[in-house]
Amino acid sequence: MAARPTWKGYLKISLVNIPIKVFPATDAGATLGFNQLHAECQTRIQQKRWCPKCEREVPNTELVKGYEFEKGRFVVIEDEDIEKVRVDSTRVINLEKFTDDAAIDPIYLERPYYLAPDGDVAKEAFAVMRAAMKGKAGIGKVALYGREYLVKVQPREQGLVMYTMRHANEIRRMDAIDELEGLPEKIKPAEVKLAEQVIGTFEGDIDFESYRDEYQDGLREIIDAKIEGREIVMPEVEAPPKVVNLMDALRKSLDSIRPTKKKAPAPVERMAAPKKRAGARG
Repeated sequence: MAARPTWKGYLKISLVNIPIKVFPATDAGATLGFNQLHAECQTRIQQKRWCPKCEREVPNTELVKGYEFEKGRFVVIEDEDIEKVRVDSTRVINLEKFTDDAAIDPIYLERPYYLAPDGDVAKEAFAVMRAAMKGKAGIGKVALYGREYLVKVQPREQGLVMYTMRHANEIRRMDAIDELEGLPEKIKPAEVKLAEQVIGTFEGDIDFESYRDEYQDGLREIIDAKIEGREIVMPEVEAPPKVVNLMDALRKSLDSIRPTKKKAPAPVERMAAPKKRAGARG
């Protein structure tokens, strides 16, 4: 099934305006979702808009947008008010600055979208600008879904990928985390060297196709079993051993990895964190 665009507009670079279409780069439907049911009769629960003052259900035609400027006090914002603050980025992605594509801290990135030319006339300009942007990322703004986003645009495969970004005031400072205070200023070089050896045994190319969401797979298996009337037995969850002596733990990790080299990452995973899955397969 062909992908459908969720937005149309222009990609603007200086005086060049390229008609484009925007496509979601991720599939929200790939994650299992659940409905709330009444346990007694297994009927799906309805969410109703209820006015506690008028004591009645309110239809969509009677709803308005309100901003709470004081506790319990609201100012109503009409659609006409929103139209008054339409910005240039409503239909244009204006790339104002360019930088190295790896220079942006990933903490600023939110959701990815694919950009493609809108029509045959736009294809040549799109291809030229995409080639000229190799290794670079453009920073600009776009209005999507009722708000203006900061965006990063860069080449990817035969197209462009656009990431909506968080603004600087949305990023919390890490030094606000009390648990990070009091970390040792000096660490033992021998421990670091041994830890580097353990990490080095896992270095290699990443194949994301080989990684599966085992939690989702387990849920799907449980759902299928319930539909078919089968039972699934939950195994015991293996608790990770406590690290009493870091050097001993690192040596044991290295010893367990060496015989199979890079093919057995399981020992370090068990030491680092408990299994993510609580479900099981029958």
